[in-house]
Amino acid sequence: MTLIDHFRQMARNNLWSNDRLYRAVLALAPGEFEAARTSFFPSISETLNHIHAVDLLYLDFLEEGSLGAAAYDDFVPFADAKALGEAQAATDRRLLNFCERIDEAGLDRRVSTDRREDGKIPERIGDLLAHLFIHQIHHRGQVHTMLSGTSVKPPQLDEFFLDYDLKLRRGEVERLGL
Repeated sequence: MTLIDHFRQMARNNLWSNDRLYRAVLALAPGEFEAARTSFFPSISETLNHIHAVDLLYLDFLEEGSLGAAAYDDFVPFADAKALGEAQAATDRRLLNFCERIDEAGLDRRVSTDRREDGKIPERIGDLLAHLFIHQIHHRGQVHTMLSGTSVKPPQLDEFFLDYDLKLRRGEVERLGL
């Protein structure tokens, strides 16, 4: 497996994991999505909005968009879990499309990242992707933990990469076109 293959698998896993997580979130009882909880961000809603906002920021960097830090700074949080889930799914597809289009040489190319008062910092695309995937996993884990204190059982999120796991996720993978 090459590094680009790995990033493509991570983008597929990101789409699948978020789909599973949002299916659980959409089953929450009224009030549980925005309820105060103990975590880095104080609710499931705030954590999922943060994931989405950072995804938009990093996609702007990766695609060399024109928004810069405004992609994050001007983000308007979603109050509705369904609307946030739909927006996240579209962003996950955008990231997957980016990973499917880039080649190995492109991973070493540097793009400008707007770090506000620290200026524009050129970063390698491969490093940005690695950071983004770690960021997503980190905060999804927090949502997973917060779900443990709700009426909904947290979904299994680590049954994606192994051939053994295919029987457990085949329907979802096919539904998502992965």
